[in-house]
Amino acid sequence: MSKIASAFANGKAFIPFITCGDPDVETTLHAVVEAVQNGADLIELGIPFSDPTAEGPVIQGANIRALAGGITTDKVFDLVRKIRREVSIPLVFMTYANVVFSYGAERFIGTCKEIGIDGLIIPDIPYEEKDEFEPICEKYDVDLISMVAPTSEERVTMIAKEAKGFIYIVSSMGVTGMRSSIATGLSDVVSRIREVTDVPCAIGFGISTPEQAAEMAKAADGVIVGSAIVKILEEKGTQAPESIGSFVKSMKDAIR
Repeated sequence: MSKIASAFANGKAFIPFITCGDPDVETTLHAVVEAVQNGADLIELGIPFSDPTAEGPVIQGANIRALAGGITTDKVFDLVRKIRREVSIPLVFMTYANVVFSYGAERFIGTCKEIGIDGLIIPDIPYEEKDEFEPICEKYDVDLISMVAPTSEERVTMIAKEAKGFIYIVSSMGVTGMRSSIATGLSDVVSRIREVTDVPCAIGFGISTPEQAAEMAKAADGVIVGSAIVKILEEKGTQAPESIGSFVKSMKDAIR
C-alpha cells in the first residue's frame, strides 16, 4: 500500500497546501507542524515557481514572496528534512515541470525519496506526457499524482485506471482561489473513477469554508485547501502558524 493511502485510512482526509518559504522557511516549518497537530492527514508543499499557471492571485503572491526571500529547490529540500524530524504523515510536492526539469528529473525525484516525500503533483504535465516522469517516480517509489477535472469526461476513467497515491479532482475550471460556490456533478466524477479503481479521491480548488469542505467530503475521500491557508500567511506573516492550526481544526472537524 502506498504511504499516501494511509492518509485516507481513518475517515475523510484533510489536506492543506502550504507554499514553502512564504514568508520564510521557519514559518513554513511551524505552519506544517501546527497543521499536523490539528488534524491534517497529508500536506501538500508547494515549491515556488516564477510562472505558476494553475494558481490564482493568492498563491501567485506566495510564490513571489518566497522567491523574493531567496527560496530555492535545495532550500525546500532542506526544509523537508527539518519537517521530517517532527512530522510522519504523508507529504507531497506540488510544483511545475520546469522546476523538475531544470534540477534534473532523476536527481529531483531521487532526492524526494531520500528526504521522505511520498508523492509529486505537476499540474502542467497532462496524462499523455506523464511518461516524462512516471518511470523515474516508480524507480524511487514516489507516487505521481493524477489530476482530473469535471471537463475530463471520457479521459476520467483512462486517467483513473493508472492513478497512484490519490486522485486530485479539480473542482472547477480556472485557477486556484477561494470561491463562493463550487461546481456540482463532482459525485458523478467520483462514481466514474470508482468503476475502475479504489485509489482515494480528494477534491481541491476553491474550498475555503467548513461548510464547503463538509459538502465536498460527502462526494470524495478527502478535501484539499490551499488559497484560504495561504491567505492567512499573507495577512499574518510569521505569526500565521497558530491561526493556521485553528483553521485546520475547524475544517477537519467539519469533514469528520
